[in-house]
Amino acid sequence: MRRGMVTTALVAGLAMAATACGGGGGGRQSAGGELSGTVTFWDTSNDAEKATYKKLAEDFEKEHPKVDVKYVSVPFGDANAKFKNAAGGGAGAPDVMRTEVAWVADFANLGYLAPLDDTPALDNPGDYLPQALGSTKFKDKTYAVPQVTDTLGLFYNKRLLKEAGVEVPKTFAELSAAAKKIKDKTGATALYLRGDDPYWFLPYLYGEGGNMVDARDKIVEIDDDAGVKAFKAIKDLVDSKAAVTDATDGQENQLKALKDGSVAMAVSGPWDIEGVRAGKEFKDKKNLGVAPVPGGSASQGSPQGGWNLSVYAGSKNLQASYAFVKYMSSAKVQQQTTEKLSLLPTRKSVYEVPSVKNNEMVGFFKPAVDKAVQRPWIAEGNSLFEPIKVQMNKVLTGAATPEQAAKAVGDSYRKILKDYK
Repeated sequence: MRRGMVTTALVAGLAMAATACGGGGGGRQSAGGELSGTVTFWDTSNDAEKATYKKLAEDFEKEHPKVDVKYVSVPFGDANAKFKNAAGGGAGAPDVMRTEVAWVADFANLGYLAPLDDTPALDNPGDYLPQALGSTKFKDKTYAVPQVTDTLGLFYNKRLLKEAGVEVPKTFAELSAAAKKIKDKTGATALYLRGDDPYWFLPYLYGEGGNMVDARDKIVEIDDDAGVKAFKAIKDLVDSKAAVTDATDGQENQLKALKDGSVAMAVSGPWDIEGVRAGKEFKDKKNLGVAPVPGGSASQGSPQGGWNLSVYAGSKNLQASYAFVKYMSSAKVQQQTTEKLSLLPTRKSVYEVPSVKNNEMVGFFKPAVDKAVQRPWIAEGNSLFEPIKVQMNKVLTGAATPEQAAKAVGDSYRKILKDYK
């Protein structure tokens, strides 16, 4: 990018001070309203998306010639800890960060985010989907602007299911029942099960009628019967060979398995559409099907996810940062990201644009997002995932029973959430 814009893949151990703190060099807005200075932007999008977001940052520079956007590509798995280290240490934090929805309350609680109410960043809040806007709030203040919303769906290889003579499963029980036929007829395993990421555990939990916690009444729920059944569901799928799984690198392994046709189905979200379609199995893009995540024995549900844009409270260039957030969350930019990446907008008005309304994947995922299960938007919300991850691994490797796993997660939650029953 011109004027020294750099793309940097941050890796473990990188010194945070190497990144310009708060945009470095300050910034200002002239009497005529012209913005200037530097805005450092941490982008947490994946490999299939980041070129688009880099180009959008370049386009912002064209509209504001005196603003230098320093684009930094930060791997999702590193971003949370790196931001906390930088913001907590007072050096190296970006001006603007693409923030996972579960991080907002946590960062805001720590005092690391600038409130955006009554700033240019929060433009036309009435145009945002209510469920997307909900993830930006903490203690009655707004600390982020919704950029992308999403949920999980069942990606499936139409050719493989047709060859096997099976229908798209509506429940995990149906999927398990069809697995042997899929293997015998095509050689493919029915499902890739993300055993490395606790976010992917939630459809199994919701499918059994459960939840992590009741934030309103402050009750831990994950260790009830539904939690036990959810752990048993993932164990049974793997033990029966209806699914394959990994304890690490699930994102990469799942994508490869889908693209190569070694699995017929996988649970993923809109962010993986372009990556999947790059595989040999999907040279014909119509071969990729998307359906609701299968249900469990009691219900069907998928978590609400997405990405917001947050401004660092210690930014040296707040005015340019606000303008950048406003631009990157604008209807114009959201339309572009949907057209290029099939990502779901957070603005109601964008869904009325013909190119968005007619997008095949938006056609499926928008109704799914409307019905997605809200996660608890509490400061400790992101901390609730690590105990699930630990116990998923133990269950899948036989080191713990589903009953032991559910109890262990519940015990961990009560240590994290001191006032929960």
